[in-house]
Amino acid sequence: MSPVTVTFLMLVFLESFKLSFCARNHNVACIQSERRALLRFKQHLKDPSNRLSSWTKNGDCCRWDGIICSNVSGLVIGLHLGSSRGTRKLGGKLNPALLDLKHLTYLDLSDNDFRQTQIPTWFWNMSSNLYYFNISRNQFQGNIPDLLTMTQPSVLIDLSCNNFTGSLPVLSSNMTAIDFSFNSLSGSMSHFLCHKLNESMKLEILNLGHNLLSGEIPECWKKWSRLVGIKLCDNNFSGKIPGSMGALTLLQSLHVRNNFVVGEIPSSLRHCSELVTVDFGSNQLSGDIPGWMGERLPKLIILSFHSNKFTGTLPEELCALSYLQILDLSHNNLVSEIPSCINNLSAMNSGNKSDDKIFYRTSKGSFFEDILVVMKGRVVNYDTTLKLVKTMDLSDNNLSGEIPEEVTSLAGLQSLNFSHNHLVGRIPYNIGAMTSLECFDLSTNNLSGEIPLTISDLSFLSHLNLSYNKFTGKIPSGTQLQSLNAYSFLGTKLFGPPLSESSTDVRFGTGSGVLKNREDQDKVDWFFLTVELGFLSGFFGAVFLLMLCKSGRSVHFQYVDETGHSLGRIIRKYILK
Repeated sequence: MSPVTVTFLMLVFLESFKLSFCARNHNVACIQSERRALLRFKQHLKDPSNRLSSWTKNGDCCRWDGIICSNVSGLVIGLHLGSSRGTRKLGGKLNPALLDLKHLTYLDLSDNDFRQTQIPTWFWNMSSNLYYFNISRNQFQGNIPDLLTMTQPSVLIDLSCNNFTGSLPVLSSNMTAIDFSFNSLSGSMSHFLCHKLNESMKLEILNLGHNLLSGEIPECWKKWSRLVGIKLCDNNFSGKIPGSMGALTLLQSLHVRNNFVVGEIPSSLRHCSELVTVDFGSNQLSGDIPGWMGERLPKLIILSFHSNKFTGTLPEELCALSYLQILDLSHNNLVSEIPSCINNLSAMNSGNKSDDKIFYRTSKGSFFEDILVVMKGRVVNYDTTLKLVKTMDLSDNNLSGEIPEEVTSLAGLQSLNFSHNHLVGRIPYNIGAMTSLECFDLSTNNLSGEIPLTISDLSFLSHLNLSYNKFTGKIPSGTQLQSLNAYSFLGTKLFGPPLSESSTDVRFGTGSGVLKNREDQDKVDWFFLTVELGFLSGFFGAVFLLMLCKSGRSVHFQYVDETGHSLGRIIRKYILK
């Protein structure tokens, strides 16, 4: 698996976008009929932590926890019953008493446990009056009906992390943001995307990730011209990336990762000059990586094309991307030298002193980007600190030539992976200038010479792999290198700690990493076996835990998803090859 995989939008609405719980007019009492309706609703709920203890028969419902009333009329306009961290979840059944709250426009039941409840028709009908509807991270199931009758001028719906099945619903033109991710929705998205082609849509955020959707991605994007963020990743989409996406001139975040998309990147995307994130990883895309991306998409921060079938050279035009912080072109068939202009990636030159979040503004608030990074062999989720992450992965290509000295100017990089290529020459002498480096992988190349003494200046380095090269000489002493695993130097002619006298066979390996005879081929590489066994035990342990805690946070689902795909790729690439 690639060290960098972008997972997309963790939808976060700003406080100005939510109802204020503090601006209550305590001179206005609640309506008695609405108080009775809320008490009937409470009767069918399971409340193990007694969260609704303030909901009493003779109390003022406008003072109850989770209830928002109009400052003028006293009518109930908001119900905020989402569970927070450390609070036991609500459960039970949905009572139609909510229908008596005629002015309800805000409903949050997120992160509760309604035990695989099928949402009744009356509940969907009630939702047509809401402008904020969040029932995410529950166990609701059934089909999502068409949502054509939304009466509010701007609507946000979050149905993510449930068990919804069936096809995508047709949407009202009043939708501003929808999140249907982490469900089991299936079928084509043509009817969803192409309904009433002449009608302009207000949608700004579209998240359909982690479902079972299939078929080609339709050419119906022109009517969705207000889109800022799109997530279609982790589905079964096929065909090509639609050229009509070039009409989305406001688009800032585009994720089509982990599908079966083929063909070349459409040149029409050059018109999407606001793009900050482009994630096409784990598909079957081919052709050249377009040079125009470095010229026409100047705001790119994240560019991930890993695990595709791209050929050709590494375009020098990408060096113009001065904001780029995450570059992942690993597991392709690129054939060229690493361009010396790499030092022009100025965002990688130093630590980031600005806001540590990558976020995109919409008409109703902002959403934050979310990313999974494999760092030091672990999958780490970054969201609120994403702006601090800086990585480059060009591994598993056919790159040749020497490592340019200019790479050492990228002092802000935390992870650098050039492994599994055909690089020659030496490690740049000034490698110690990359003072932020934590992970450094040059394994399985044809590099030679001694390890530069300046590597001792990398005080944060904790993951190093120089194996299967032609390095010679003594491993620099008095540094953190002595605390690393000996197998970081497997298949080289290096000596000295952490290699011991018993490491002779390892120390004087083949250098190229190619086993020369049948006897060598039959030997067990216990290091990699240990790594894989540890990986498998962690993977299945995480799956077991999630089976017990199915309504867990989406980051856990993302972790298992990415790890699972990694396991699948290991099997396909190395076992079924």
